[in-house]
Amino acid sequence: MATELEELIGFLSSPSPPVKKIAVDIVRDYTGSEDGLESLGKYSNVVLPSLSRLLGEKKVVSEPAAQALVNLSQKPELAGKMVEMHMVRTSMETLYKQDCEITSLLIMLLVNLTQLDAGIDSLLQSADEKMHGLYVMKLVRSFCSSSCDGKVDPFEHVASVLVNISKKEHGRKLLLDQKRCLLKQIVRNDSKSLLRKRGVAGTIRNCCFEAENQLQNLLLISEFLWPALLLPVAGNKVYSEEDTRKMPLELASALSIEREPVTDPEIRVQALEAIYLLILQEAGRRAFWSVNGPRILQVGYADEDDPKAMEAYERAGSLLIQESGLDEELTETSS
Repeated sequence: MATELEELIGFLSSPSPPVKKIAVDIVRDYTGSEDGLESLGKYSNVVLPSLSRLLGEKKVVSEPAAQALVNLSQKPELAGKMVEMHMVRTSMETLYKQDCEITSLLIMLLVNLTQLDAGIDSLLQSADEKMHGLYVMKLVRSFCSSSCDGKVDPFEHVASVLVNISKKEHGRKLLLDQKRCLLKQIVRNDSKSLLRKRGVAGTIRNCCFEAENQLQNLLLISEFLWPALLLPVAGNKVYSEEDTRKMPLELASALSIEREPVTDPEIRVQALEAIYLLILQEAGRRAFWSVNGPRILQVGYADEDDPKAMEAYERAGSLLIQESGLDEELTETSS
C-alpha cells in the first residue's frame, strides 16, 4: 500500500492542474526542512523526474518545482542523480525558451549542479565535440548583457557558475580560448552587484592558474585585465601625475580622481592572488612593471587593514624583491 508521501509524489503527474499545483507546493514546502529533504531523497528516482517535467509549465507550477529542485540539489547525492538524468541540459533548454519565467531559479540550480565535476562536464558539454562550450557561451552572453544595477538581475548567479567551472582545468581552457573571447567578456563586466564582482574576481583568479601555459592569452586582454585586478587593490588615494603618467590610460584616468573604494576584502584577496599568479612568470612581471603595478601595490597596502588582504599584498610584493625595494616598503608599513 502506497505511503502518504508516495501518493503526494504521484499527484505531481496528475492531469488535473489544480491537483498538480497543490502537490508541487506541498513538495516544495517539504524541501524546506532537513527531515523533508531526507524523506524525499528516498524517492529520488520518482520525485526528481516528476519535478523536472514541471519546469516547462506555467509559472504557478514551474516556480515551486524549480524551488524544490534547487533545495534538493543542495544534497550532493541528489545533485549527482540530477546530473545523471541530464538536469543540466533540461535547465539550459528551459532557460532559453521564449518567455521563461524562472530564470533565476534555473541559474541557482546550475550553481548547485556545477559544484560537482560531473555537473561541470555536463555544462561544458565535454562529451560532445561539436557542442562543446555552447552552453557556457550562452550563459556568458546573458551574464554580460543583463546587468541591471538596482533592478532584478536574473543572471547574476551566473557569476557563481563561472567560478565553479573555472576551478577545473578544462573549464579554464574554455574561458581562455581566444576564438571565443569569453574571459574578455567576463572581465569587462562592470556591474555594481557584489555577487557579480566576487564572481568576476574569482573567475579571473582561477583562470590565472593557467598563467604558466597561457600567459600570452591572458596578456592579450591586459587592456581590461590590469584595471580589473589593480583598481580593487589601489587603495583610496588620488594618485599623483608622476605615478599615473607611467600607467595606461584606463588605469591613470581611474586613479587620478576620487573613486568609490572596494570595501569587500574577498575581492581584494582574489585580485591579489591573480596578480601573484601572473607575476610568477617573467613576462607577467614585465607586464606588471609596465603599468606601474608595484606602485599601486605600495599605495594600496598602506590603506589595507584586513589581515588576509595584507598577507596577499605581501605575498605578491615578495616576488618583486629582486627587482626593487617594494617588499621592504611593505614590511616597513606593516610594522
